[in-house]
Amino acid sequence: MLASGDVRGNLLKEDLPTPALCVDLDALEGNIATMAAYARAQGRALRPHGKSHKCSAIARLTLAAGAVGACSAKLSEAEAFAAGGVESILVTTPMVGRHRVERAVRLATRLPGLILVVDHAQNADDLNAAAATAGVSLNVAIDLNVTNRTGVTPGPDAVALAEHLTRLPHLSFQGIQAYAGHTAHVVGFAERAAASHQAMAPAIATRRALEAKGIPCPWLSGASTGTYNIDGEMDGVTELQPGSYLFMDLDYNRIGSRNSPLYDDFANSLTVLSTVYSMPGREQAILDAGLKAFATDTPYPPVVRGIPGALYSFAGDEHARLDVRRASLPVSLGDRLELVIPHCDPTVNLYDRFFAIRGEQVEALWRIDARGMST
Repeated sequence: MLASGDVRGNLLKEDLPTPALCVDLDALEGNIATMAAYARAQGRALRPHGKSHKCSAIARLTLAAGAVGACSAKLSEAEAFAAGGVESILVTTPMVGRHRVERAVRLATRLPGLILVVDHAQNADDLNAAAATAGVSLNVAIDLNVTNRTGVTPGPDAVALAEHLTRLPHLSFQGIQAYAGHTAHVVGFAERAAASHQAMAPAIATRRALEAKGIPCPWLSGASTGTYNIDGEMDGVTELQPGSYLFMDLDYNRIGSRNSPLYDDFANSLTVLSTVYSMPGREQAILDAGLKAFATDTPYPPVVRGIPGALYSFAGDEHARLDVRRASLPVSLGDRLELVIPHCDPTVNLYDRFFAIRGEQVEALWRIDARGMST
């Protein structure tokens, strides 16, 4: 049944082999609708980042709700999304090196909605030469350095790069990407807003400088799940590219929303289902979801949903230890427990599929078709 994917009406959550990566469909659909409604109300385009879900089936759900396309972190993600029916994709990291450039041009020949970012004149020249050889025109955007990572420096350097792009016959300048990732998890809404305004101001000024030079710059793409309703209300930002809002995680829950110390704009739709498969004494339970079931880049562990006081700790690759001395409910051998994920993006990359669940029914299996796509 799992191999065929024919599960609707035939499989319950309690039937799943564990650990299992589960998506609550009601929560996911609510998150998609909430973000789409916000973008519409603000007059902003929405291009959710696929690095969070790595799944073309989920990308198609966001498109059906009004998204203009998807973002991908890597070219291999874009290739997987394109194979899955996504027609407009912004690759948010530069394509540097002969191997990447050739693959990008090959993808562009069959995906006219592909947009690549550049932050260096040499890279632009390489893309232009490859596009000329293939007889295609590439859509390109300037990646601005607003987070001390990739990107050209905003201001005169970015304007000079744009002027260079306009002289290359096989490149079509689309706009600016300015993703201030370092502001996404600033704790406290006011503090996060201040950090994001400071980061995005040079990008907005650069867009205005381009327009003053007579270089049309129709869009400026940015914003994260943590700053969607900050960047989305800045004059000059035209497109939002959040990703984690689809699932949420403990890392985002802690940053606070506009009106609450808990970030509750979106629901936690993603969990790992685990089984208690050993009870060595009354004080602890052993789960089958250990280090291989979760990304471990955050300083805090998963949280057991619905059982306050049950404290999770890693106990090896395949095991976890649950301290149940202060658990609000009894925990017994064979119990199925749902665990809220500390960091969704790298956790998703550990699994082959999502189990899409409504209530207790498994409605679908979604292949994580861009899993491991890191080139």
